[in-house]
Amino acid sequence: MAASAASRELFKEGVRAVLHTWPVLQIAVDNGFGGVYGQQKADWLVDVVQQYFHDNADLQQYEVEDFIANLMDQEFDTVVDDGSLPQVSLLLMQMFCQWQQGALQQLSHSVQSLTHKNTPRAKVTAPPTQSDSESDSEAQVMECEASSPSVSRTDAPPPSQEEEDGWTVVRKKK
Repeated sequence: MAASAASRELFKEGVRAVLHTWPVLQIAVDNGFGGVYGQQKADWLVDVVQQYFHDNADLQQYEVEDFIANLMDQEFDTVVDDGSLPQVSLLLMQMFCQWQQGALQQLSHSVQSLTHKNTPRAKVTAPPTQSDSESDSEAQVMECEASSPSVSRTDAPPPSQEEEDGWTVVRKKK
């Protein structure tokens, strides 16, 4: 087993490359899901995951998935349900196997291929909202309706109507 400090640092760089290129973690950090210290939590996550591999022998993929999912939920209030967690866990396990077997050249190549990808950083955009002028006019209409004098109605409410799909619309008495 390769245990030198340099090789261990190489594995840590591999974990960093995998996690920092993972869109779920990018979105969580960029949107403040981890609070004001989100980037520090992401860096801490690299250390914790790397240590998890070193502390536990013969890990299974589901164990790594559960560990990372638990950390993402606790630290970033994020539930990973996009299907990427098995891929990330498998990639981490492959890198750890390379490290254990002493295939440091292959591990270094894997890290470089991840860090040199020209994939854009994941971004989340909010859906378009109404323009301010539309919401202002609605507010003015509502203000006008609210300020009109109240008149008691003695008209009977309209009878219940049956919609096309067979549902009956029930209206509240005013």
